[in-house]
Amino acid sequence: MITFVYAQDLNGGIGYKNDLPWNLPNDLKFFKETTMGHTMLMGRRTFESMNRRLLPGRKTVVLTTDTSYGQDIPELTVVHTIEDVLALSEDRNLMVIGGAKVFLGLIDHADRVVRTVIEDEFLNDVVMAEIDEENWELTKVVHGETDEKNIHKHRYEWWQRKEEGI
Repeated sequence: MITFVYAQDLNGGIGYKNDLPWNLPNDLKFFKETTMGHTMLMGRRTFESMNRRLLPGRKTVVLTTDTSYGQDIPELTVVHTIEDVLALSEDRNLMVIGGAKVFLGLIDHADRVVRTVIEDEFLNDVVMAEIDEENWELTKVVHGETDEKNIHKHRYEWWQRKEEGI
């Protein structure tokens, strides 16, 4: 199973200058809870935006065309093609966390989307495509709590790919 996990603003923005355009600790906590114990797949730039750091409790896989990438990090798994990614997803729930090129390359293979929508607009240079409601069904929405550390209204959404022929 392939699950996309990401946050976006109201314009679909998911990043600015290789970082998140907002500060929302609730979403970071939600991301940790959602991905804990799973295998996370990301592109090279996303991994580098995390300072090439492996997150505890999760297996990290980086998709890159650079065949020598990551050899200095023994715990890191590196794959080079979409076919490699699909082979990994056969026996585990693969959480795809970015970036935009990785999402685009795997959209036809994704089974679920777990998305945080920050109900505000930010400066961004990376935008996620809208979810096509002809192919996806919104199955759950939970509104996040706002407080002095989480000033932006936000919601968590779970989407499931519709079965073909329905």
